Amino acid sequence: MKKIFFFGFVALAFWSCSIDDSINEDFYFEILPIESASVPTEMRFGEVYTINYSYFKPSSCHFFNNLYYVAESNIRTIAVINKVINNTGNIVCEDLTDELEEKSFNFVVNNNGGTYVFKFWQGEDENGEDTYLVFEVPVVQ
Repeated sequence: MKKIFFFGFVALAFWSCSIDDSINEDFYFEILPIESASVPTEMRFGEVYTINYSYFKPSSCHFFNNLYYVAESNIRTIAVINKVINNTGNIVCEDLTDELEEKSFNFVVNNNGGTYVFKFWQGEDENGEDTYLVFEVPVVQ
């Protein structure tokens, strides 16, 4: 009896697993362009600075998730990552035209000389090339 129960349980567990890759997700992630940014004109080693930026929220189903932030040498590339809830029967998304979101992050200066280059992604041009709002900020003593 125990063996029948065991094999029945294993068979049930095996057939109840789905390998269907077409399961609809409730959300997805979208990288959004930054409209404007405010950075200091100069920085000092060891100091912490608040960098402000803004972006347009495209719909009521877009929610801030994180920053796309890549540091390569002295260059910082930044964009906004939004979590977008799928427009389903239970959720109705409204398009937004002028919903400007303002955010900030703290930046710690860990170079004691040179220049930081902040590249805020602003989307793609008509040729599909990335465009950036660029700030060069010197690190002073």
